[in-house]
Amino acid sequence: MMRDLHALLTPRHALGPLEIRRENLAFVTLPASNLRGFLTELRDTQGFSHLVLLTAVDWLEEGQFQLTYMMNNRARDLTLGVRVMLDRTTAQMDSIHDLWPTAATYQRELKEMFGITFPGSPRLDEEFILEGWTDLPPYRRDFDSLAYSQQTYAERPGRVTHDPREYMKSKLYPGG
Repeated sequence: MMRDLHALLTPRHALGPLEIRRENLAFVTLPASNLRGFLTELRDTQGFSHLVLLTAVDWLEEGQFQLTYMMNNRARDLTLGVRVMLDRTTAQMDSIHDLWPTAATYQRELKEMFGITFPGSPRLDEEFILEGWTDLPPYRRDFDSLAYSQQTYAERPGRVTHDPREYMKSKLYPGG
């Protein structure tokens, strides 16, 4: 099923190789400029009516973000992960909130946590999760969480931990 779909849509959308993970789950990568047309065709002609998830991965060493749009065709029980790569320095992608209104929420999260912008997406610049946040987006791999916590929070002593085996021995067999 997925192979047939891939063969049908590759000429129009310049799809990369099909990566089949299970019979009903596959991934494909395509140029970011082809995403909107591809998603529209999946929705309108191929029955992929449900946007399950929109997420990102920071490929710091390659200077790219990977966006993955998980699309589902409920009637056929098929899920297709659609990946696009973005330049990390510009970090901008077309909004799809007009195709799936739920995408606006995912896009707000990706803006706040990765710094990826989606021009035209509603409420994109309003605080969402990180109220009052002024630092580098925290899901970027170059965000230093240790340095941030040391600068932001006062040092306090940690709790004492015990080796579980020795601790239980001392409790069960005191003095022995």
